[in-house]
Amino acid sequence: MSIPSRRAFLSDSLKSAIVAVGGLAWPSWMPRVAFGPPDRSPRGDTLVAIFLRGAHDGLNIVVPHAAPGADQYYARRPRIAIAQPNASNPNSVIDLDGQFGFNPVLRPLKEIWDEGDLGVVHAVGSPDPTHSHFDAMDYMERGTPGEKQLQTGWLARHLQALANENHSPFRAVGMGSVVQAALRGPVPALALESIAQFHLDPNRASSDIARFQATVASMYQGNGFVEAQGAEVFEAMAILDKVTAGGAYQPANGAQYPNSAFGNALKTIAQLIKSDVGLEVACVDKGGWDTHAGQGTADPTQGNNTLPALLNDLQGGLYAFYADLKDRMGSITVITMSEFGRRLADNASNGTDHGHGNVMFVMGGGVVGGKVHGDWPGLAPEKLYGPGDLAITTDFRDVLGEILKLRVGNHMLDQVFPNYTDYNFRGVVKPRQRPFRASLDDFMAAAR
Repeated sequence: MSIPSRRAFLSDSLKSAIVAVGGLAWPSWMPRVAFGPPDRSPRGDTLVAIFLRGAHDGLNIVVPHAAPGADQYYARRPRIAIAQPNASNPNSVIDLDGQFGFNPVLRPLKEIWDEGDLGVVHAVGSPDPTHSHFDAMDYMERGTPGEKQLQTGWLARHLQALANENHSPFRAVGMGSVVQAALRGPVPALALESIAQFHLDPNRASSDIARFQATVASMYQGNGFVEAQGAEVFEAMAILDKVTAGGAYQPANGAQYPNSAFGNALKTIAQLIKSDVGLEVACVDKGGWDTHAGQGTADPTQGNNTLPALLNDLQGGLYAFYADLKDRMGSITVITMSEFGRRLADNASNGTDHGHGNVMFVMGGGVVGGKVHGDWPGLAPEKLYGPGDLAITTDFRDVLGEILKLRVGNHMLDQVFPNYTDYNFRGVVKPRQRPFRASLDDFMAAAR
């Protein structure tokens, strides 16, 4: 039997076994040769990518209450506009810089903004004009707007380009039952709903668990390419066993995660980061942002208010994650993105239709925070895009590329975002002060 076919067999067998016993969706992966002891420290920052699926309304999340075109914002959103800043009105905009402000539901994030660890990029997005959720998400996760020939995701290509010696099965984690499209590619990525699901069922007899472990371990024997990987799988299990040996995870600094899928996902990522199992990239999804009707403003007493509930979960998760990992945020960068924005004008259903330009959050110790980044195009009729959308002045790849280069240490952006060369970094993050961990490629390049 050839090595490739045996690899495939072992991978599929392990996947089936883990799913059967632990409920874990494990994608197929290709083991690599280990050059010496494994080094599971990330090369640079740990990157947490949050995709807010459904196209959230950036104009009601970071409100241009006094920016150019503010009069148009209030005139064309008579049903859902957020009131201008007013200390006596708890449902008014929280001013950030005299022009833009947070939706009042995001009030806790103002604390992170004031500390300089949270920044905003406005009028950002994909240059492709599609208003299709499926296509827009697909383009962004591939990192190739308007092009679907490349089958891999931008994060998968990023990990492949780094080619470092981190062979941990936890190098890349997608929170949920399946790996996000951004992570799909030749580099191993793990779909994980919770740390508890990674463990073998504690209710099963210890003899059954031991027999399962022995069976899976035997699959690796006799092939140098995969023995090391098999050992790392069980080593990772052992590490997580030690991490959870003291009982339920206790977040630091009094952090309280929302009791939601989003909150639990961020709590799991925080636990993985603290356990030092080699996490470099984590993906989280939060859906429900397609607010064609009943979008609401910021007042929960005004009927069906979908947006405030979504924002409350978002800010609760981000705030808890920041508090929990406060002493590590210097080496963590969190980004939020959505496939496109919403139309400037509201509709008769108290909602907004599909738009174009949007907003991104960037959080971490290396962020140039307390600032709204990008060029604001304004909301005057002649400045709008297409049927009445916020124009895009910053390509989302500019933001991601800047983070990868300055915070993660990946200078091979041509491999991450092929055929894109016209970068315009916006100064969203600071260059990393701590040295990037050298990879094998770095040593080989130096030797030449």
